[in-house]
Amino acid sequence: MNGIRRNAIRLFRFNGIDLSLHWSWFLIAAYEISDRQRAYSSITWNILEYLALFLIVMLHEFGHALACRQVGGIANQIVLWPLGGVAYVNPPQRPGATLWSIAAGPLVNVGLVPILKILGVLMRSQGLSQQMPNAFLLLRTVALINMGLLMFNMLPIYPLDGGQILRSLLWFVLGRARSLMAVTVIGFLGVAGLIALALKIQSVWFGVLSVFILMNCWKGLQQARALLRLAKLPRHGGFYCPSCKTSPPLGEFWHCSNCKKAFDTFQTQAVCPHCSTQFETTGCLDCGRRYPMGEWAASPLAPPAL
Repeated sequence: MNGIRRNAIRLFRFNGIDLSLHWSWFLIAAYEISDRQRAYSSITWNILEYLALFLIVMLHEFGHALACRQVGGIANQIVLWPLGGVAYVNPPQRPGATLWSIAAGPLVNVGLVPILKILGVLMRSQGLSQQMPNAFLLLRTVALINMGLLMFNMLPIYPLDGGQILRSLLWFVLGRARSLMAVTVIGFLGVAGLIALALKIQSVWFGVLSVFILMNCWKGLQQARALLRLAKLPRHGGFYCPSCKTSPPLGEFWHCSNCKKAFDTFQTQAVCPHCSTQFETTGCLDCGRRYPMGEWAASPLAPPAL
């Protein structure tokens, strides 16, 4: 994911969210536009069709980002690339907040379904489907693209939205780590099915997508194992993360950016004991947020130490 972000071209910023486009998007766009040139009477309509796909994916990702911000999360960048889009969201580590941040993306596609349907009905009733066949074909194709993206994205395969929604629902019952473990196992099964489908229909796109999903399932599995190990560690009773309300673990789990040595930042008050470097903020190992040491102090609203 970080490689995608590094090789992206920034287009614009909306509401504090940067929208970028991966350079490979232009190559795939040129290929797809030329490949579907026979569908319309002019290549202009092919370009409009691909721009409509760009718009649908962009709205979907903005749905994720804006919903994440609504629940108090961090979302400041969206990158579009040939396999879709990536909204870099970091919602509060609560199942409800994560569920809304993920579900808002597909809900955008759901909202587009009646809009596109009504436009199609109006074009037929006014006879525009006969007078403007290219425009009507474009509208119908965009509606099919939107529905296809929605149905595929809702498959319960991690890291697709359907898999992440399933993970958020399981989180209420199984907890953060075990829910992630469960959906990654389901994701591996789903990848096997996608690979079989790619071989059967000889689709390069499904093959590439399967590899992408497989890599993310593996990363999710490693993260779930790390979370399980983290949950078993003894904790500092006098400190709580302002975001996830979790006590930090006891041990040398923080690394100095200056001397690269490990230390327990809560025992030294955010000062490296090896080179005396003072750190302005301390990162939470559970949710990834960073806060000044003074904000980690226990408060009456904080839960008891684990």
